[in-house]
Amino acid sequence: MLKTFSYQREKAVDYAIKWAYSRNPKYFNFDEIGGDCTNFVSQCLYQGCGVMNYTPTFGWYYLDIDNRSPSWTGVSYLYQFLISNQGVGPFATEEISLSEVQLGDIIQLSNGVRYYHSLFVTEVVRPTTNQIFVSAHSFDARNRPLDSYSYQELRVLQIQGYRNYSNE
Repeated sequence: MLKTFSYQREKAVDYAIKWAYSRNPKYFNFDEIGGDCTNFVSQCLYQGCGVMNYTPTFGWYYLDIDNRSPSWTGVSYLYQFLISNQGVGPFATEEISLSEVQLGDIIQLSNGVRYYHSLFVTEVVRPTTNQIFVSAHSFDARNRPLDSYSYQELRVLQIQGYRNYSNE
């Protein structure tokens, strides 16, 4: 039976902080072939849920550079997977406001034409400043203020949990 489980936000954030300025050798570094930002975000997300969705083409998984889903490394593909996933793996609420962002959520930036960069939320300071800090690859950052980025639009994906099969 498919069951819903809580996303382990702290575990995902700890991973992001650890690997923000380096690369986990378990995963290919995509910096030289389009950027590593969504690969990094997917790794963080995986740490918080521990399950991949191996559905060909439309799933979310990484085995190696030649055996991975488009959603593992592609900004728009990750978005589509997270907001539409009804099966195994993480799922998200579509485009919440910045005032609702939590640790372990994902922010994607747009230049007004397309979304091109994925960021992982690693710190939120409320209620006085409502500052959001992110960690990322491609342009490596650890706890960088979101307001230091230049973009025309952004979208926030709030991770709601993940699903997996359970006999319980």
